[in-house]
Amino acid sequence: MISPESSAGWYRHRLVWVAVILLAVSAGTVFLARRAGPETEPADLQAQIVARMRTTLEQADPGEHQHAGHGAQQGGTEEKAPVICGVRVYGYEPEAATALADVRKVYGFHLCGIAEQKRPWDVAVKLAGPVIMDMSTDPPGIQVVEATEGVRFVDRLREMFPARYATVAQQEALTAPEMADQRRRYDTAAGF
Repeated sequence: MISPESSAGWYRHRLVWVAVILLAVSAGTVFLARRAGPETEPADLQAQIVARMRTTLEQADPGEHQHAGHGAQQGGTEEKAPVICGVRVYGYEPEAATALADVRKVYGFHLCGIAEQKRPWDVAVKLAGPVIMDMSTDPPGIQVVEATEGVRFVDRLREMFPARYATVAQQEALTAPEMADQRRRYDTAAGF
């Protein structure tokens, strides 16, 4: 027969183990939360590439990613208006890369708007089109697809992009969520 004293001891030891487990889980959670602070990069490579492309384009002078002869006129203000970009990655080289540092070239699409104060998106200066980013340099090199007097845009695209990405670039631009995020960020930067 089990005495009341022995069953009380069993419960007491059981509660001690529960407390030890809870303490260990809490300590692990705090450690992981501190380690994954706001300065860490997104976990997956695709998200890291998107973030790097967007940051590079937004920090670059608009002239660096103009194309088809369209300059980025920003009016006569002294202060440069922010550039707000949406990007889409079609692919990267080498395809076997598992870390951002291993990526050498990125093929994608960009749509950037110059967010002058109180200028609505519909009339903003925009820069858009297929883009190649050379990630082996710092800052990354930006190369846009441009038509020339002797070469049509689609032919130039096929010259610059691998076939599998050129086909996608002719048919797809930004995803709906990326476009919505860009418009929200543009409206905020333009003061709406």
